Amino acid sequence: MPHARPFLWRHRRVLLRLGAWSLLESVQTFLVGICLARALDQGFLAGQPTVGLAWLAVAAGSILLAGPVLRGVFGQLSGLVEPLRDGLVRRAVGQALRRAVADPARAAGAERAAVSRLTQQTEIARDSFAGLVLTVRSFLFTAVGALVGMLTLAPQLLLVVVPPVLLGLVLFLLTLAPMAAAQRRFLDADEAFTNRAGGLRGQLRDLVACGATGAAVEGAEVLVEEAAASTRSLARWTAVRTLALGVAGQLPVLLLLAATPWLRDQGVTTGALMGALAYLVQSLLPVLRAMMTAVGAAGSRLVVVLDRFVSAEADGVDGEGPRSAGAGDHGTGALPPPGPAPAVWCHGLRVSYGAGTRPLVEDFDLSVGAGERIAIVGPSGIGKSTLAHVLSGLHTPDEGTVRLAGRPVAGRPPRELSRMRVLLPQQGYVFAGSVRENLAQLEPGAGDDRIAWAVAALRLGPLVDRLGGLGAEVDPGTLSAGERQALCLGRAYVSPAPLLILDESTCHLDPAAEAHAEDALADRPGTTLVVIAHRLSSALRADRILVLDGAGTAFGTHGSLLRDSPLYRDLAGHWNASR
Repeated sequence: MPHARPFLWRHRRVLLRLGAWSLLESVQTFLVGICLARALDQGFLAGQPTVGLAWLAVAAGSILLAGPVLRGVFGQLSGLVEPLRDGLVRRAVGQALRRAVADPARAAGAERAAVSRLTQQTEIARDSFAGLVLTVRSFLFTAVGALVGMLTLAPQLLLVVVPPVLLGLVLFLLTLAPMAAAQRRFLDADEAFTNRAGGLRGQLRDLVACGATGAAVEGAEVLVEEAAASTRSLARWTAVRTLALGVAGQLPVLLLLAATPWLRDQGVTTGALMGALAYLVQSLLPVLRAMMTAVGAAGSRLVVVLDRFVSAEADGVDGEGPRSAGAGDHGTGALPPPGPAPAVWCHGLRVSYGAGTRPLVEDFDLSVGAGERIAIVGPSGIGKSTLAHVLSGLHTPDEGTVRLAGRPVAGRPPRELSRMRVLLPQQGYVFAGSVRENLAQLEPGAGDDRIAWAVAALRLGPLVDRLGGLGAEVDPGTLSAGERQALCLGRAYVSPAPLLILDESTCHLDPAAEAHAEDALADRPGTTLVVIAHRLSSALRADRILVLDGAGTAFGTHGSLLRDSPLYRDLAGHWNASR
């Protein structure tokens, strides 16, 4: 509303002209009911069919006004909707220019990144705003014409019609916020249960081997109850909304019919009753239902999109909240800042799948301090794994620089890169060889003490014993996905690399085992841990969280992102947790 009021005030003349055209719609609505009532009372029921036909001709003439009225309304609508779209586009470009001024080295793509990210949203906002203006305007001015018409016919009609309409509107408005929250909670709970059930299916062997089936069942029961509770909540609010639609859309007609004897006793004529019925059935109730539908659907989309614009402008301002990771942390140079070298430092990255494709990230800057624990989150397919490949030197970015511990990764041979970082993918690779050889693959000279240290830290003892000890041969085909991941985590622990990147490499472990593995790797001396999170718990354990959202990003703590990043609120299910 603080943004809407100045916009509407600046375009008050357009609103006045739109209102003037809409008054003709009120006149048309008024004439339809009045003419029908007069045609009956003064014409056909009075034995003067000529007078009745004359009144009906006036009603028909008023209906012909619909064409010019709609043309005038749409002509004024463009003067209100197009400035909104233009203003949003200017805001998007302004955000890019301000970032470019703050960091001239990134000016080459700052505007392009913001505009490509926000232009589609401006069209959503434009269409939703236009639909809301049309339906709300139509309801308001049609309601004025219908209510004035009933007041003219017989004031008693308003006593029957107005209360249920107002009651239905109030009920509907009261359902908007909780209905949206219930819908979000239902979707979050359903997705969480589906993910949990799918994950358990691939972990049955590990759960039985570790005796953790009871804990797994308890965790699933919690999700089942949450899904059931969210479904009940959604059903209750759906029932309330259906009741609101029924009260506003059907009850006035029923009450009018039921009150007909009383109205007749009050002197209300047959023509007045038929005119009131025409006002309800042909004019008021159809636009009321259309308005409720538009506010419930287009209104929600408009609020979400405008919130994204406001949040995009707020991100990275005054050092509060999540800063855009592409906003540049270290001035305008292409070298890290003076002092201890960051464990990960990126500047001006542009990453895409090929020429002509939309970039996964653009003008992306990131600085991760040594010993820090970072989580990367975002929707499926947004480019989290590709970014991990770029950070580890396996994928060359279109533009920009990546440095690990102050050293560029570009052009370095694989053996040297393996001593700078370890990237563990989702599918753990275990080869036919001894357990010792698998654990020491990245550090062939590692002694048994170092390997035993890793086994103890990651609680791999039961698995190693079951396989026959460090010298036993491993048959990869007999290992479960979780067991292969566990051995790969031990391999990363033994390696000398100070940077560990986990690309959903604990997804086949149960949450408790995953939490312990991440904590153990993060506590390894001299280790910087980057986790591509597939569970919210991984993000909660991180020092900072990077949110990928198309070409845009946000970087901050869990609390700041919950406050200022709409996408992260969706991913984290914050609305769910707040209930």
